Amino acid sequence: MANTNLTIDMITNQALMILHQKLNFIGSVNRQYDASFAKSGAKIGDTLRVRLPNEYTVRSGATLSAQDTTETSVALPVTNQKGVDVNFSSEELTMDIDSFSERILEPAMSVLAANIEHDMMDSVYKEVYNFVDNAGSAMTFAKALEAGKRLTDSLAPYDARCLNLDTQSNIDMVDALKGLFNAQDKLSSNYKQGRLAGPFAGFDGIYENTLWPTHTSGTDDGTGDHLVDGASQVGSAITTGSEGSGTLTAGDIVTITGVNRVHPETKADTGELQQFVVTSAYSATATTLNISPAIVVSGGAQNVTASPANDAPINKLGGGASSVYSCSMAYHKDAFAFATADLVMPKGVDMAARKQLDGVSMRIVRDYDINNDKFPCRMDVLYGYKAIRPQLACRIGNN
Repeated sequence: MANTNLTIDMITNQALMILHQKLNFIGSVNRQYDASFAKSGAKIGDTLRVRLPNEYTVRSGATLSAQDTTETSVALPVTNQKGVDVNFSSEELTMDIDSFSERILEPAMSVLAANIEHDMMDSVYKEVYNFVDNAGSAMTFAKALEAGKRLTDSLAPYDARCLNLDTQSNIDMVDALKGLFNAQDKLSSNYKQGRLAGPFAGFDGIYENTLWPTHTSGTDDGTGDHLVDGASQVGSAITTGSEGSGTLTAGDIVTITGVNRVHPETKADTGELQQFVVTSAYSATATTLNISPAIVVSGGAQNVTASPANDAPINKLGGGASSVYSCSMAYHKDAFAFATADLVMPKGVDMAARKQLDGVSMRIVRDYDINNDKFPCRMDVLYGYKAIRPQLACRIGNN
């Protein structure tokens, strides 16, 4: 039977399906697709709005205390465009779709997926402030449970929780569990495949990913030599003195003495220090420390017991000066959002197609090179990402 030439729609559908399968981390988070761009097409810099849950306070007694409902949302700009460019020959376009996928689409989508995921993972981990400090030590079952506790303390739903491990932490976990009780099917998977099988430790999804970055902390030695300068400070920019000598880097985790985390609903003191992530580089002589979450001491968004006192020490977690540790992540799928939008469909080309699958949009444009009988083709994804509810995630720092 004669071969049928592959159409641009067939290629786009197959490429998108392969890409979707290879998105390990992105496939486990909230994927936002804005259909409003389907007609006109989106451009780099367009913004999507992701609505957040409303927060209220509870009154005591019979007297009415009505609260206005203020809708809050997070801006999620689609500022990243990545693609793979290939040449198809006339002969290749007469292949069956399976052979075409194996020879061309599989390797092309593999490298595209890796670069998109690396972009997101290298960025969003620095927005997560819940932290299990295991720097310098191997990942253990207890640390997985501790990460789950932090999600529970932040009221993360029990469904759709994921544990995404760097490769060394996966090895350490599989090795640590070999002497413990495991269901037969889980034990078989651990030994045969060398990776954890879910559900496990309260997580439905268990993943291993080669793309988690290592984090190198600032030169601050973690002994609390940086001090708050001035009492009653709130917000995300804290004024500090000039006593300290070490630096902090974006992504470092700190606590402030006397600033405890409160229960998200009752606002009761939990007795645990609130953890903050440093959001921009802090030099040894700096006098403003930028942190997340912002310090809020009252109202529905209250997250701490009190503002820091004057001269309260700022303590870095995650080892001593310039410590290096791997990053794994425990999270509910709604902690992070990955958004794609439909790219503009160009005119004056040989063929173009645009498809969307499960929140991921891809455009393929094909032209014709008459001199060489080639079909130059570009495959593009326009996307953005953000930790929209970082309290529903917890970073685990291991060796």
